[in-house]
Amino acid sequence: MCPLSMAPTGEPMKIVDVRAGCRLRHRLSNLGLLPGTVVEVVQSLGHGPVILAVGDTRLALGRGASHKVLVEPASSVD
Repeated sequence: MCPLSMAPTGEPMKIVDVRAGCRLRHRLSNLGLLPGTVVEVVQSLGHGPVILAVGDTRLALGRGASHKVLVEPASSVD
């Protein structure tokens, strides 16, 4: 398990937990970023936003917020 901000690009990752306050948790929930959701990091340069693919949708998530979303490889979850 690692933060989304440190996840490898191009690999399906499953959200395991969101360790954030109420407001950020609610905002991420509205974006569809809930535990169990499979996402893929499209771009993460080490600074600035993390670009995610969630199905056919692309999202830009700030580095701080992406650090609070814990993920694991989707293939390790059956």
